[in-house]
Amino acid sequence: MKRRAWLTLGAVLIGGGGVVTYATASPSDSGAPGQERRPVEVYGLELKGTAAGERKLPRTETEQFSLVGVSWNGALKPLEGTAQVRTRGLESGEWGAWQSLELNAAPPEEVEAGMRGASQPLWVGPSDGVEARIVHEDGTTAALPKGLEVNLVDPGVVTEAETRVDAPEPAAFVMDESPSPSSSSETTAPPSPSSEPTAPPSSSSETTAPPSSSSEPTAPPSPSTEPTAPPSTMPQPPVTSRADWGADESKSPDPSEYNAEVKAVFVHHTDGANDYDCAESPAIVRGIYAYHTEVNGWNDVGYNFLVDKCGTVFEGRKGGIDRPVLGAHTYGFNRESAGIAVLGTHITGGASDAALAAVARVTAWKLGQYGADPAGTVKLTAGATQTNYFGTAFTAGEQYTFHRVSGHRDGFNTQCPGNALYAQLPTVRTWAAGPVDGLRIVSLTDATAKGSTYYTKGTPVVRWSATTPAALIKRYDVLVDGQSVAGTSGAGYAKRITLAAGSHTVSVRATHQSGAVSTTDALTVVAETTAPVFTAAPTLDLRTGTVNTGSAPVTLRWKATDDQALRQVQLLTPSTATFSAAAYLSNRTAKPGTASTWSMRAYDYAGNYRNAAATYTPVILQESAAVRTGTWSSRSSTSYLGGRSYSSASKGASLSWTFTGRSAAWVVSRASSSGQAYVYVDGVKAATVDLRSSATSYRQAIWTKTWSANAKHTVKIVVVGTSGRPTVTTDGLVYIR
Repeated sequence: MKRRAWLTLGAVLIGGGGVVTYATASPSDSGAPGQERRPVEVYGLELKGTAAGERKLPRTETEQFSLVGVSWNGALKPLEGTAQVRTRGLESGEWGAWQSLELNAAPPEEVEAGMRGASQPLWVGPSDGVEARIVHEDGTTAALPKGLEVNLVDPGVVTEAETRVDAPEPAAFVMDESPSPSSSSETTAPPSPSSEPTAPPSSSSETTAPPSSSSEPTAPPSPSTEPTAPPSTMPQPPVTSRADWGADESKSPDPSEYNAEVKAVFVHHTDGANDYDCAESPAIVRGIYAYHTEVNGWNDVGYNFLVDKCGTVFEGRKGGIDRPVLGAHTYGFNRESAGIAVLGTHITGGASDAALAAVARVTAWKLGQYGADPAGTVKLTAGATQTNYFGTAFTAGEQYTFHRVSGHRDGFNTQCPGNALYAQLPTVRTWAAGPVDGLRIVSLTDATAKGSTYYTKGTPVVRWSATTPAALIKRYDVLVDGQSVAGTSGAGYAKRITLAAGSHTVSVRATHQSGAVSTTDALTVVAETTAPVFTAAPTLDLRTGTVNTGSAPVTLRWKATDDQALRQVQLLTPSTATFSAAAYLSNRTAKPGTASTWSMRAYDYAGNYRNAAATYTPVILQESAAVRTGTWSSRSSTSYLGGRSYSSASKGASLSWTFTGRSAAWVVSRASSSGQAYVYVDGVKAATVDLRSSATSYRQAIWTKTWSANAKHTVKIVVVGTSGRPTVTTDGLVYIR
C-alpha cells in the first residue's frame, strides 16, 4: 500500500483564544479492495498550539487506522484537560462528531523509563483522517504535558478469518470545508512554515521521569517462577487465544510476571463505539494491544481478559489464562487482582447480557481457582497512595475492603467502567456466585389453573426461566413432591412429567456451576382423569318475549358437576356459546317447525369433558286451530303472527288448544285498551293475565308454562270482559315437543 502524502494548509484562529490548524492531503493509490494481510501499524502525530494550555491537531488525512488516543511524556503525569477527536470514515468519507477521550487511564504500578501517559484508546472503525484538540477544563492557561501526540493504530489484517472478509472501499478524496466550532470569528493564516504554531514552554512542575520509590511505594515483588494453575470450582469458559486474535508476540518480549493469587477482579470498559461488528473484535483487541505496548510503552496489553458484546472472551496479557498473571489495569491494586475489559463505552448504555455473562463466567472461574466467593468482599493492600473516583483515599501499604468483583473506579480516579456498566456489577456478582437468579416456573401446559391450584390429566409440561445465563447453570431438576423426576442441562427450559392421580407439589430446582441450589415456589397440581357429569341434560323451555314465524324465545337449561373442579360448559349446536361453571341457563331463540339438537359439552380444569344432547321442536298453533266459544272476529295485518289474529270483547268467549308437548306460551297483541283473560290448563285455572300496555306491541308470548316431560295438555283462554277495556286479541299458541 502506498502512503498518502500529508500537506499542511495553515492555521485558523477562532474566538476564545483557541487555535485550530487545518490540513488535508493529496489522494494516493490505496490499492485494490480486498483483505490482503496487513501488519499492525502505530502512528504518532504531534499536537501543537499557539496558546498556553491548548493543543490542536489540524484536520489531517492519514494512513488507514481504526483506533485513536492521545499520549504525553510522563507515565504518571495527569492530563488536566479535555481531549477530543473527530475522524473521517474510510468508507463514507464523512467526518464524524467530536468524541471525548477518557483521560484517567491507569498507569502500571512500577513505572519504567520510556513509559508515557495516555488516554484510553478509542475505537472508531476504519478511518483515514483525524482532527484533535486539548484544552484545560477550567479555562486556565497552565502548560500541558510535553510530547503531546495523537496516536493512531491500524490493527491490520492478521488472522485467516479476517482475510476472508471484504475490505471497505476507501472514500474518494474531497476537500472538507466544514467549519470548526466558533468559526464565525476565524481567519486563515497563509500556509507557510512560519505560521506553524510552537509548543508552549514547559511548566516547572512537569516531569517525564518516573517518581521515586519514596513517592510511590510498590507491592512485594511477584514470584520469580511460573506458578502452577490451581483447579477451579467453576468450569473454564472458552477463551480466544492470543494466537487466534493475532497477537504479535514481538511487541511483548519481556517474560510474564505473576501474582501470588487472584483475590478480586476489576471490570473495565475500553472506550469507543458500541456499534462495532463482532467480527471486528480481534482487530479491536490487537489495536488495544498495540496501543498499550507502543504508545503507553508497556510490556503487554494491560488487561488479563477482554470481552466483546457477543460474549467472546479474548486472552489478554500473556502468561497463561489459568495463572495469576500480573496485569496493568487498576493502578495500586494490580498485585492481587485480574482485570477484565468489556469492549465499548458504557457510560449511559449498559453492556449486553452476552458480555455480562462472559464477564461472570471468567470471574467465577478465576476466583474459583482460589476459593473466593464472587459475591463476597476482600481486603486488598494498596500499592500506591491515591484517591479513587468516589473520593476514597488510599495509603500505600494499608488494606481496604473491596467487592470481589469491583469496577475500575473503585480503585482509581476514573469513570471506567462507565455508570451503566458499573450499575450492572451486582448482576455480574450474582450470576458468577450463584445461586441461579430469577428462577421461576413460567407455565404449566396441558394443565389449567383455578386459583393457585393446577389441574391436569397427568402429563403436564413444566416450563421455567432464569436470569442467570445458561452457561453458569449446571443443571435443572423438576421436583414432584420434593423428589426429582426429570432433569436437563443448564440450557433446558421445559420438561414433560407424568403424575399419578391425586394432588402433588411441583417445583424446579436449579444447580449453579458453583453448586449453589435454588428452587422455585411449589405449585399445587392435581392429576385426574374423571370427566364431568351432566346431572340435568339440556332442556328447552319457552319464555316471554316476541315471537316470529322464524324464531321463538326459549330458555336453555342444564346442570353439570365435576368431582374436582368444573371449568366451563359449551353449547356446540345449533349455535355456539361458552358458559361459566356456575351458569345453568341461557336465554336464546329457536326456529319454529324445525327439530334442533341442542348439544353441550362440560369441561373440567384438567381437560376432561363429557357431552350431552337433546332434540326439541317449537310448534306454532294459529288462532284458527283453536276451539272457539262466544263471539270472535278475525283481523288481518302483517303485524300479527301469520298475518291474522282473533279479537273478542265478549265476556266469557274462549279459545282452547290441545297439543302434546312439554312447554307452552300464549301469544297476544297488547295495547292501552287491551283487557284481561283467564288462563286454564287442563281444566284448572292457572292465571289471570292483563294484556294492557302503554305501548302497542304484537306477537308477545305473555304467559308460559313448562312441564317435566312431553304430555297431552289443553290450554284455554277466557275473556274476562274488563270494564272499559274488554278486548282481547290473540295470535295463537306456541309449544315445544
